[in-house]
Amino acid sequence: MAVDSSQFPYYSFNESANFQAENKRIIIAPNDSLFLMIINTDSITHGFNIKNYVGVNRTILAGDTAYVSCSFSVSGMHIYYDSYNYPNNRYMGLSGMIVVENSTASKFFWNIKEHQKLWNKFISTGTAVTWQNYYPDYFTINGKSNPHINSDTTARVIGKLGDTIRIYIANTGQSVHSLHFHGYHSSIIYSSKHPIHVGRLKDTFSVYRMESLILELIPDQKGEYPVHDHNLVAVSGGHIYPNGMFLTILIQ
Repeated sequence: MAVDSSQFPYYSFNESANFQAENKRIIIAPNDSLFLMIINTDSITHGFNIKNYVGVNRTILAGDTAYVSCSFSVSGMHIYYDSYNYPNNRYMGLSGMIVVENSTASKFFWNIKEHQKLWNKFISTGTAVTWQNYYPDYFTINGKSNPHINSDTTARVIGKLGDTIRIYIANTGQSVHSLHFHGYHSSIIYSSKHPIHVGRLKDTFSVYRMESLILELIPDQKGEYPVHDHNLVAVSGGHIYPNGMFLTILIQ
């Protein structure tokens, strides 16, 4: 169900049979071994892959199970997704985060995504869509939009002066998103698209389709400040402002 109570088809990788719009978040330390069992409980074929990781791409028939094992030697963040009928199944929601890190910093997670409501209905019934005509009308973080995202304790940044805070951002949608922070600058700790940008201190960050960022924030002033997509259409949901990609940071 969207922020305006409209409904459209949506898929996700869940840990149990209870549906959640947010995909299961996987957090491991460098050199840990990760073993996954992916069960396709749907009536159609799906897939499983990890971007830029060789050897894990699986096709999973309806009712079938796939097994994946992998490990990552360095810290970072990776996107896992449904690689079958690409990008349609991934667009429908089947994409999540693998965080590889052993930092003691406070951690918050933003899986950002957008949808064109009618297209979800088309894709779910096998109707072809033309991506060149894509114009999304719903924008989410962890499957939620403003104001609901501010009740997500894994997403809304709450901290104190001088805290070391890390924000893990994955763009699993179809559009480029430019996230703007009011009140604070953050350092880029990891960038899957532009590794040379690591260390830059900024207040606005472009996150490209199927790319990820890790930011580090050390608050230097108290207050509550918004974070939003600089493309203001993404701060709407169903064409209603501000029901989109918008939340606040609270430093006490």
